[in-house]
Amino acid sequence: MIGRGPFRPRLVRPDRDDRAQSQDYAKAERFRATMLPHMDAAYTLARYLSRDPSAAEDIVQDAFLRAYRGFEGWRGEAAKAWLLAIVRNCFLNKASDMAARATAQPIDEWAGELPPQLVERTNPETVLADKSEVAMLRATIEQLPEPFRETLVLRELEEMSYKDIATVTRVPIGTVMSRLARARQMLAEMLLPGAGREAQA
Repeated sequence: MIGRGPFRPRLVRPDRDDRAQSQDYAKAERFRATMLPHMDAAYTLARYLSRDPSAAEDIVQDAFLRAYRGFEGWRGEAAKAWLLAIVRNCFLNKASDMAARATAQPIDEWAGELPPQLVERTNPETVLADKSEVAMLRATIEQLPEPFRETLVLRELEEMSYKDIATVTRVPIGTVMSRLARARQMLAEMLLPGAGREAQA
């Protein structure tokens, strides 16, 4: 009886569809490992920009979809900054579509005094309605004009560098520093009315 010899598996070359699926899987795994750790940061930024939890979820979902589609074009720079720049763009697109920015105050108009609409929205009865310090601080931050709000959130909550904030917001580092100083001043005035004037006196 003739032996059949050792078993040798037959190597099958993957067809084009198999290779494409394998590449898609590898891309998805790299995307998960690189970008998913920054999901909380993405939601935080979207939440403070939109001031609406439901809208923030939509923005983050759209941002992650766009990030995945463009992931092959990512050159390995700071992943968090790259993703948050996409989140910001998604917010701006959404805001533009809803004409939410039509009545926004130009960022260079603020010269030390709070805009009247902010003073009205930050009276003690409104701000302290929740009686939660965290909720009060969040509500106060959400009332800052958009450029100052996003800069403050990126620096103080997400602890990003000035360079990364400049990447996200697409402005020079000097502008980031200026906006941050204004945001802190405005926040202090909103939380402690009159404190800014007393300090300057």
